[in-house]
Amino acid sequence: MKADKFDQAFDDGQDVSDVLDVSKARRPQQAQRRVNGDFPTWMIERLDEEASRLGVTGQSIIKV
Repeated sequence: MKADKFDQAFDDGQDVSDVLDVSKARRPQQAQRRVNGDFPTWMIERLDEEASRLGVTGQSIIKV
């Protein structure tokens, strides 16, 4: 499938997963490394509020 047809099919909401070869897919620059950080209290409170609103953990919000 040519790229323009693929793009159009995707934009039209069609399932294009059957034409993708994900056997060699990779996510460059996605290596993880643990770091520690200090945040102001107001920021932690806002992060917790947003996490609660979205139904996820505070750690998930910080990762995003």
